[in-house]
Amino acid sequence: MANLEGKKLGLLLSTPPTHPNAETVAQLSKAAQHAKVQVYLYLIDEGVKNLENPTIRDLTDSGVKLSVCAYGCQQHKVSTDGYGPDVTFCGLVVLSQIVTGCDQFVAFN
Repeated sequence: MANLEGKKLGLLLSTPPTHPNAETVAQLSKAAQHAKVQVYLYLIDEGVKNLENPTIRDLTDSGVKLSVCAYGCQQHKVSTDGYGPDVTFCGLVVLSQIVTGCDQFVAFN
């Protein structure tokens, strides 16, 4: 098996917590971190609703870098209040940086 330590994985989640993609992203993130891969997760569209999903939110405790589309939060009426520095509310420029800055990028739509 290849050594993945130090690699970067970018993930995009655009589906709500009720969709199986949320669990898939959580499990993939955990597996990648176990392999010492740095994980960058961007929530967009209905994916912003996963801010209220403990399975996704708890990923930041283990070091996943979580970025959330601020416009998506506004559109889906998801509050941006009360989150600490482990959640970054931003725009598509950050998503673009994740796409270009990671070794692999996977979108879950």
